[in-house]
Amino acid sequence: MDNINPTVYFKPADKYDFTNITAKYLFSDEYLVNRNDGIITQSEIYDAVKDIMDPEYPLTLEQLDVISYDNIIIDNNNKIVFVLFKPTVTNCSQASLIGLSLFFKLYSLFGNTVKIIIKVVKGTHELEDAINKQLKDKERVFAALENPQIFKTITKGLCNSYVWDDESLLY
Repeated sequence: MDNINPTVYFKPADKYDFTNITAKYLFSDEYLVNRNDGIITQSEIYDAVKDIMDPEYPLTLEQLDVISYDNIIIDNNNKIVFVLFKPTVTNCSQASLIGLSLFFKLYSLFGNTVKIIIKVVKGTHELEDAINKQLKDKERVFAALENPQIFKTITKGLCNSYVWDDESLLY
């Protein structure tokens, strides 16, 4: 483990405006891709990725403050979803897996309908340039996702994030 005692952050429930989220959205990510307005919001992306489990700890990316609402940028005109993430320590060995998990979750929701850009927050990892280069190269990303061990690790982290029901992933 890179960080023996990670700080756990608790987000207040009313921090963001959830007034436009329907009951259907609370139970299904299909809301994101089946709407007719074509507008993607920060709240929707944050809700889609906040419950991804960290590969190293039994905590979510939200609880570890790896992702934050303010590090999600949406360009609806050009159909771009840009997510920055912050590893818990500057030498985090799981940073690439976290980036792959974020990409896979968003790709599962949107496919090729939007451009998905995942990057490490500047100054938060010793190898941020190398990790960002890997995550930018979509051929390498998809090749990594074809690796059974990497895929298993990523899908375990997504169990609680509404992509799959926990029981559908039996190993």
